[in-house]
Amino acid sequence: MIAPHESLRLRERVIWKDARCSAGWRDLACERAVAMRYDGETHAVLLATPCDLHDFAIGFSVTEGLVSGPDEVENIDVVDHGDGIELRMTLAPARRGQLPARRRNSAGPSRCGLCGIGSLSEATRPAVAVSATTRFTAGDVSCAIASLAHAMPIGAATRSVHGAGFWHPGLGLVAVREDVGRHNALDKLVGALAQGDQGLVGGGIVVLTSRVSIELVQKAARLGAGVLAAMSAPTTLAVQYAEASGLTLVAVARSDGFEVFARADRIAFPGEVGSTADN
Repeated sequence: MIAPHESLRLRERVIWKDARCSAGWRDLACERAVAMRYDGETHAVLLATPCDLHDFAIGFSVTEGLVSGPDEVENIDVVDHGDGIELRMTLAPARRGQLPARRRNSAGPSRCGLCGIGSLSEATRPAVAVSATTRFTAGDVSCAIASLAHAMPIGAATRSVHGAGFWHPGLGLVAVREDVGRHNALDKLVGALAQGDQGLVGGGIVVLTSRVSIELVQKAARLGAGVLAAMSAPTTLAVQYAEASGLTLVAVARSDGFEVFARADRIAFPGEVGSTADN
């Protein structure tokens, strides 16, 4: 449950509109520095919306390949220092001392997913194979995208955050996470799903409000989802990685349609449109 005081903050403003000046208040999305600490060592410092921090810790750890699942994180302590928040994680004995030598230690307004890496090979690491076999109708994809817009309370109040959701044809929108950073929002979603029924993941669609860069495709593939759908366009590397992983990449999704850039065979189109798309 999102605590309003953790994610939103009212600020006074002056409005100039229609040649008139007036005063008022607006909800703004909170942004805090969040440090990811493992067994006493800081691995990354990110700017994020301070809600769903437990999910954030698990999701970041999984998508960065620092752990294989939530069972390898024994404990998470959230420590607020006023000027920033520490997520202090204690790893399971088998994982201790095995973190990569590189440290992200990066802070930016939207968290670049590649900040702090040490080589080009780390940026384009080998694709994670996606084995999901569920097919969806074009209507399923449109429904998944449309449902996200109506399930973002922080976004509705501020118009300044990204959203990541998971939609299942039998359950609808299962989970939604929001953050000022698009990578953070997806990490939070991955963390939430990793702690739930893993059997659902291959049978659903990950939906994003943002553009699609390679890091977001990598995270979705590591989660194991078969389809990633986004409201904005993908980059060339994102498409290449999706093809290599076997992930269905849907983008430029609007109320009147969408575009499929990789593995269109997981989408069932009606009539001749489907035959053209699958070729």
